[in-house]
Amino acid sequence: MRDLSRASGMSLAGLYYYFESKERLLFLIQKHTFSTIVQSLKKRLEGTTDAEDRIRILILNHLEYFLNNQPAMKVLTHEDDALKNGFGSEIAAIKREYYRLCVALVEDLKKTRGLQVSTRTAVMSLFGMMNWIYTWHNPRVDADAEQLAREMGDVFLRGVMTAGKVRRDMR
Repeated sequence: MRDLSRASGMSLAGLYYYFESKERLLFLIQKHTFSTIVQSLKKRLEGTTDAEDRIRILILNHLEYFLNNQPAMKVLTHEDDALKNGFGSEIAAIKREYYRLCVALVEDLKKTRGLQVSTRTAVMSLFGMMNWIYTWHNPRVDADAEQLAREMGDVFLRGVMTAGKVRRDMR
């Protein structure tokens, strides 16, 4: 909390007035972030039925939030399991909801395209690709969220659709 006080220019007493602990502050950051991502995704998916388009919406939604909120995303990535008590379980419930939304999108793609690929592997691979962008993205060199989402969408979808087809030559 002392580091936060120095960095924010707010007195330590002022920080404790608003946040009784560092854990409470981390909880509020995580709750806001995950709730915002989930609600934004649900809203963006409304009216879109094409399975591929829906996955591209997921990727764009995720990347836009990550690139626009990089400091918060670094905290979330590195402090993912720091919350205990009721704080941790509330955040875990929001994260499960987000994961289930992503699973449903991949399941829909599998169904509509007749793919045979592990949904869990596909979803976790996609999260891995998206969640670590903060470690390498440089806005002076790299594309914006929209272009990156198109490129990551191509990489992910081509991989899933290629790997998910039954290969006759491997039987």
